[in-house]
Amino acid sequence: MDPIVSSDLKTILHSKRANLYYLEHCRVLVNGGRVEYVTDAGKRSLYWNIPIANTTSILLGTGTSVTQAAMRELAKAGVLVGFAGGGGTPLFSANEVDIEVAWFAPQSEYRPTEYLQAWVRFWFDDALRLMAAKALQTQRLQRLHSQWTARPLRDAGFVVDAQRLHELVAQFTRQIAMAPDVTALLTDEARLTKALFKLAVEATGYGEFTRTKRGAGTDPANRFLDHGNYLAYGLGATATWVLGLPHGLAVLHGKTRRGGLVFDAADLVKDAAILPQSFLSAMRGDDERQFRQHCIQTLASSESLDFMIDMLKTIALDTAQHTAQGATQ
Repeated sequence: MDPIVSSDLKTILHSKRANLYYLEHCRVLVNGGRVEYVTDAGKRSLYWNIPIANTTSILLGTGTSVTQAAMRELAKAGVLVGFAGGGGTPLFSANEVDIEVAWFAPQSEYRPTEYLQAWVRFWFDDALRLMAAKALQTQRLQRLHSQWTARPLRDAGFVVDAQRLHELVAQFTRQIAMAPDVTALLTDEARLTKALFKLAVEATGYGEFTRTKRGAGTDPANRFLDHGNYLAYGLGATATWVLGLPHGLAVLHGKTRRGGLVFDAADLVKDAAILPQSFLSAMRGDDERQFRQHCIQTLASSESLDFMIDMLKTIALDTAQHTAQGATQ
């Protein structure tokens, strides 16, 4: 059997790929030229195919192993691989990017450099980096508003007070525009997130809720928020890798987290897609597998990766354009 060339495995654009996998208690290997994961059923081993050409990222959880041959094929297809704890959190890795957002990216440096060049053109200018952060947070709010008021969430039982949501989005849009620095933006972000939790609790009738990080052993909504956010980080890592943007060139989270650009990109869709599903699944009594499937379905149907890539492109080119304008004045 002739090996499949790398270019053939990358025919499907990352933004159009359908799958984001979380695997546990299995082995990932190459069998008959295909990448498969193997589970044990008594004395038998069951082999399941992974369609790597149609996959964006893979999280390997508890009790997993991966062969060198499988990593070679995954890299050829441009699939990002991360190692996680039980239930998908926290995310571990052997490299030194960040214990929470470290991904093994395929080592191909033959990606287009257009967006990297635009990004670094503005990134070293504090004012322009703040402009990019404001654009990202504004798009995050617009995405949130459109998805929280859309029919799929209402049909699922997430009925938010539309007027309060509209007023909240308008309020923080104004605050973002007036923020004097990144510290003020991060403060506004924390206040926004707290207000969104309150709206989500009321929309689902969840009751008392206090956000705690890495919520293993706490209430279901906290555990689901942690788990779902890592799925968004996977898409964020994929989006930045596709565009050739190093994870360290963050516009908002870079002062406190290495690899912060993954957090920045994930912010575009976390509140819109992951937050409401966390409370819906907690109220329904979903297990982690059911919650994860709902999140992946929502991220795919809402074309979240498309949105992240498009917004990063727009921010890169529009902000770099201000650099060019400043140079001609």
